[in-house]
Parts: sequence; structure tokens; C-alpha cells
Amino acid sequence: MIVRLMGEGQYELDKMHLDEINKIDNNIVNIVNKGDEKTFKSEFKKLTDNVRRHGKKLPDDILKPSDLIIPPADLTFEEAKMIFKGEGLIEG
Repeated sequence: MIVRLMGEGQYELDKMHLDEINKIDNNIVNIVNKGDEKTFKSEFKKLTDNVRRHGKKLPDDILKPSDLIIPPADLTFEEAKMIFKGEGLIEG
């Protein structure tokens, strides 16, 4: 699967890592719902670090359709409230 880290680029990520990313995504939704900005920042970093650690960065001159788009690292807590709701970034 192709994951885009906005402002950084695309990563090819084996689908076996999707469950772990989905767990972090769901946890972020719960954290945002509780209004815990400090924990949000560390959990969001965990999400992006996970993609970087397990994914293979694609060259910038190769553009593929993204299966998942993760907001940029400077995402504010207010912006996160608009994105991390319901099922979060990953539906299903």
C-alpha cells in the first residue's frame, strides 16, 4: 500500500503493518475526543514514525495514488479535531 506523509513524500508499506497503524489511528481518535493535546502530539508522532520505520520511501519523482494520506507533522490539535473523528484516517 502507498502511504503519503504530507509535506514529506510517499512510502510503500506492506499491508501487514496496517493493523498497527489502524490501532494508533483509533487511539488518536480517542485521545482527540478526550481533549488530551499533549498525548495527541506523541501519539501522532508514533503514527508517522511507524510509517517511516516500516515503509520504503519512494523517490520524489515517482508519484503513485496514495491509499492513505497522513496529515503533516505540524498538524495542530484544532486541525486534528476535524480529521481524527469517527473511524479516523482508516475506515473499516
